Amino acid sequence: MIKRQFLTPLLLLLLFFLYSCEQRSFDKESGQIESFAEMVKSGVKLLALGPPMTSAELDLFMPEVERISQKYGVSFFREAALVQTDLFPASSVEGKEVVLIYKGNALKAYEDLKQDLAKDNLTAERKRELSRRFGRLLGYPTERINNLLAENSAFRDLEDFGIQGLEVKWFYKDLAKAKAFYQTTLGLELVQENDSLAKFQIAGDSFLTLHFIANSGYTGAEPKSVALDFLTDQLEAWYAHLQEQKVTIKYPLKQNPGGPHDGFVAVDPEGYLLEFETFFQHPENEVLMPELAELQPKSTSYGEKLQFKGSVVWLYYKDMLPAELFVEESLGLTKSADQGWAKVYRFSQNGYLGLVDGLRGMNTFSPEKLVEISVDLENPSPWENYLKANAPDSTRKANSFQDPGGYVFKF
Repeated sequence: MIKRQFLTPLLLLLLFFLYSCEQRSFDKESGQIESFAEMVKSGVKLLALGPPMTSAELDLFMPEVERISQKYGVSFFREAALVQTDLFPASSVEGKEVVLIYKGNALKAYEDLKQDLAKDNLTAERKRELSRRFGRLLGYPTERINNLLAENSAFRDLEDFGIQGLEVKWFYKDLAKAKAFYQTTLGLELVQENDSLAKFQIAGDSFLTLHFIANSGYTGAEPKSVALDFLTDQLEAWYAHLQEQKVTIKYPLKQNPGGPHDGFVAVDPEGYLLEFETFFQHPENEVLMPELAELQPKSTSYGEKLQFKGSVVWLYYKDMLPAELFVEESLGLTKSADQGWAKVYRFSQNGYLGLVDGLRGMNTFSPEKLVEISVDLENPSPWENYLKANAPDSTRKANSFQDPGGYVFKF
């Protein structure tokens, strides 16, 4: 039997041991909260979520939350019923509470979102919109939001079906003349042809296909509303070559030391604009430059002195924001360069998609256009089935859909 005089010291030792274990068990959570508080303080996140805990656990942990919030000058809110969205499984917070770390009006924005989510008869599309709103409030990039939606809902984007190449389709009245221009004047490799088309490889998985306009559904009177940018490190050599070949130059070679890019614009036999461009290290190209450095240039028929690394197809829009949201949210593409009024997204290994404000670019927006975009997918049939089930009827056509600017994408 333990003597009475030893009971109090033993109890104290036991309590100290249990307290120490409890403290150690919160080391990970404390580190998470501190990291989030620092991000909220710096403006990286408007709102951050602490790890889910039981009420009893959070009771013990709250002094640490208070200490951290005072250290970083942020606020906190104890949330017993976190909003239910498509970003996280409901089971992750079932029977648990979380701490919201925030500054300014972020808590009000969260409460407004919670009210919207509580409304009856939310459609799947509306819930997805609100889920994206929650993701943005948490500071998640669109790519992260897409991944979470794909993990916890029926949402899919184009990248889930394996993008393997980008093909630009242009339409011509004189196909033979256009074919000769791209094969002989530019020296591109002809990889497929028949009586109605000629397909050329620009570099890697980037292609340009010329179609005979007869029986295409187009008249030829439609505005082009497109330009094709050939990416090259041999800009001066290309400029001299095209001048020698008597190709029409719309905008002469412009070189801007210290700028983001140099280039010039030529015109093909039926008026399509061809931009030849070299990008440089610059704040707007910090994502793009490492991508371009990985690309292997493809020689033309003129050999290594005239090569291409890839292409950017420039599309022109009346309203940029819906186009950006479509490309980032529906297609799942990530931004490689931001020129302000023009955005560049990587579509495939060598192919890029460029969105341009139709009021500022070298072309203008037009409801009709003489161009189509073809996407090579590893699994096209499941993507088409997904579109049929999820895309609005107004955007879908047979085996294709239209983006917010009216451009047709086929698979």
